[in-house]
Amino acid sequence: MDVETLVTSTAATVLGGLLLALFFFLIREKLCPIPSINGRWYFQKKTLKTAYNPYRNMVLRYEVMLWREGTSVHGTAEKFYEDAKTGTREYIGKNRTRGKVEGFIQKNYLGKDRVFLHISENGHGRESTSFHELEFQSKTKMVGQFSSMVAKQSGKVTWQRTPF
Repeated sequence: MDVETLVTSTAATVLGGLLLALFFFLIREKLCPIPSINGRWYFQKKTLKTAYNPYRNMVLRYEVMLWREGTSVHGTAEKFYEDAKTGTREYIGKNRTRGKVEGFIQKNYLGKDRVFLHISENGHGRESTSFHELEFQSKTKMVGQFSSMVAKQSGKVTWQRTPF
């Protein structure tokens, strides 16, 4: 093999590698980007299973501010509504309970993207924690399941960009 053939072959291989890298970069960034989760969200969770029967079918609503760093998700949440067997309550101002949100986005190229969130809430009387496993339905809606350490609750949860 002469030097000219070696240089041509090497250049073709390098150029092919660069074009392939550019192709995959464009697919990842333009055709299948990580979902934009930044900004205001609202979520509603409905308790379907619980160790404490008065919480069964309870509906809670929260307002959340999220931001994304790579695939990591961070944010804060405030509970503003509760519909339980004891009645319906709206929480305003200082009566809202606040929480911290942390999680990540699982990018799926052959299926729907998923989001996993852990929420630590400074509730009335004690701190609680819940875990949300969500699937993107659209750019403005996510649905899934939640589980909470409060009374071993679990159920369905819906996240959306507009208030309920």
